[in-house]
Amino acid sequence: MRLSRRGLLRAGLAGSAATALGGLATGCAVPTGSTGRNMVLWYWDGGLGDTVVNKARARYDRSVDLRAVKIGGYYRAKLITTMTGRAHIPDIAGLKGEDMASYLPNADQFVDLRTLGADKYRSQYLPWKWDQGIADDGTMVGFPIDCGPVAHFYQYDVFRKAGLPHEPADVSRELNTWEKFFGAGEQLRKRIPGTYLLTDVNAVFENAVQQGGKRFVDRDRHFIGDQEHVRAAWALAVEAKRRGIVSDLVTGTPDQLSAIQDGKLPSQLGASWATNDIKTGVPKTKGRWRVAQMPVRPSNNGGSFLSITKACREPERAFEIIIWILDAANQAQGFVDAGLFPSTPASYALKQLREPDPFFGGQVTMDVFGPAARKIAVAYNSPFDVALGQPVKDEIKNVGVLGKDPEKAWRDAMSTCRRIADHLGVSH
Repeated sequence: MRLSRRGLLRAGLAGSAATALGGLATGCAVPTGSTGRNMVLWYWDGGLGDTVVNKARARYDRSVDLRAVKIGGYYRAKLITTMTGRAHIPDIAGLKGEDMASYLPNADQFVDLRTLGADKYRSQYLPWKWDQGIADDGTMVGFPIDCGPVAHFYQYDVFRKAGLPHEPADVSRELNTWEKFFGAGEQLRKRIPGTYLLTDVNAVFENAVQQGGKRFVDRDRHFIGDQEHVRAAWALAVEAKRRGIVSDLVTGTPDQLSAIQDGKLPSQLGASWATNDIKTGVPKTKGRWRVAQMPVRPSNNGGSFLSITKACREPERAFEIIIWILDAANQAQGFVDAGLFPSTPASYALKQLREPDPFFGGQVTMDVFGPAARKIAVAYNSPFDVALGQPVKDEIKNVGVLGKDPEKAWRDAMSTCRRIADHLGVSH
């Protein structure tokens, strides 16, 4: 099963993203995206719930012809190319969460949503999520769509057979540290040979980094991926490999799918949107799964934004559409339609999110994801984080899958990071 709908971008593409929009001439007139009553919204498949988009078309059809266009392929590249070419620019543009830091240095290409009254809505959204859409100069580029709180998905009967805690509250309480989590993995493998707690070491490394308040590049454009917070996450991932709690399978392969279905990979750390991926990837496992809190504290994976480009002829009307699409009730519908976890805490108590989920044994998964979303650690997102984090992720994967020596892998990762940092003008 491939849980990468919002997967991280490769280093080469990420390195150029921060400069692509910067090539636009600041202060030049940008051609309008809308003509007459037309207003164009760009997003990607799964970026917004279909029900809400269709209702928005109907709601505003007397005042504007809202054309919601799903853009296939590599969304960011197409948006940047269009904006650079100064033609056919959408009025409203979705911005993927993993790309957001690359757009913020070019905030002048978007309407500052504060000028349209965005601040009065701030209290209705998760504070950490709201802040991710704001550039260093205070310009608000993106209005929050969803977020991706990470939790522990596990198969109830397999955990029970292994003598492990198996009720969600017990799993959350008794596997609340990485040490206890790893210990559970050892017991699982001992009691049910050939069974692994996690597919790969990257699940440990990436979530451990995301649990903290720092990433790979700080606000002063300095590489910090060689510091203790990354070293500690690396050491945890290496420990997971040493203790034999991760498989040697590759995420997204048929072998991994088969292992999940057979109960040989009965556990994973995944974002809220992974509920849909599990349902579609291994439908025969319906009823086997439960969700608990992840060890230590939740991390976040994914979550996007809506922006208004400078090409928009009617930004006030565009903003009116955005705040309606992204209110609490519509965000709840987005979760039902597309697994988009709301960035509006008021959604968590709404009826459609309080329904027991048969796929998860009748559990109300919101009881796990809701509290997790409120506890996400705030971290600075640099436009260079993806480029300078990818070599470290590649090398820890080499440790996990290929058995590469961890010390050599770390040295190689740091060497690659230094070369990329020099190319991007990041000090180290």
